[in-house]
Amino acid sequence: MKVCHNHGAMRIITTADFSRPFAERSVVSIGNFDGVHRGHREIFRRIHQYAHAEAATSVAVTFDPHPLQIIHPSRAPLLITSAAQKRALIAESDLDLLVVIPFTSSFASVSAERFVREILVAGLGMRHLVIGHDYAFGRGREGNERLLSRLADELGFVLEVLEPVGEGELIFSSSEVRRLVQAGEVAAVVPMLGRCHRISGRVIHGREIGRSLGFPTANIITDNLLIPADGVYAVWVEALGELHMGACSIGSNPTFDGGGRTIEAFLFDFNAPLYGQEIALQFVARLRGVTRFPDVGALKEQISRDVTAARALLAAGLPLRQTP
Repeated sequence: MKVCHNHGAMRIITTADFSRPFAERSVVSIGNFDGVHRGHREIFRRIHQYAHAEAATSVAVTFDPHPLQIIHPSRAPLLITSAAQKRALIAESDLDLLVVIPFTSSFASVSAERFVREILVAGLGMRHLVIGHDYAFGRGREGNERLLSRLADELGFVLEVLEPVGEGELIFSSSEVRRLVQAGEVAAVVPMLGRCHRISGRVIHGREIGRSLGFPTANIITDNLLIPADGVYAVWVEALGELHMGACSIGSNPTFDGGGRTIEAFLFDFNAPLYGQEIALQFVARLRGVTRFPDVGALKEQISRDVTAARALLAAGLPLRQTP
């Protein structure tokens, strides 16, 4: 099945059928690109630059779902971005083409060598391949630097393996972003992602606890997998086409004897109904962990302090995207 659509200037093709070539000559990168962090964006910057110089098509190749979800579900990572978020972020890098290969158990049996010959070279006209330093693909992760060097010589493409990309002591890494977000350290991922960690979801009816306290919250259900640790956060909220300052509580409302884990956002200076709407939360900083308060009065006082602290943090504006 081929599905083609444009995302800005970038074409997106979802297919596993490369019997007809999609490009005559191309500069390619292949990866999971989860989180599209600044290391990934450096790879995209390079392939864009090389493609421009070589009058070739710049192509990123990725998989959906993540290969481990098929091969080894218990080891599959909690993805930083949804498939739609990943496509939108890659589109910002001015590439010509994003190829999304549906990853299935039968595709998992394709050898790395066959993948390079039939898909990258025959299907995409690859003349130049850029990959991250620790990336390997294909059955049994055979598609490593050694195999690729041999095939580059034989098939006549240039192979470039990037050293780890970072800043000072900081290496940009998807697994490190995951670790930090799961620990609640959302401010620490901004320099790696070049933006805030973001989740989006639909506003549903909750237990109305916030409303009873004078702080009506939007309860969201999300398809995003990587949720920050329980706690209270300063967030920017994208709602009804605008950005609003807010605070977000993640946890099980211990003061009210818990219940399931919820994600609730309180939007400052805002009173439009949001039920059924899609909103997105951008996590700027963690204010505190979850606490059980002795009574409702103590909780209300703490929420007021949280709102004041969040306003002060958010007054600096949305942490800006940084160039790679």
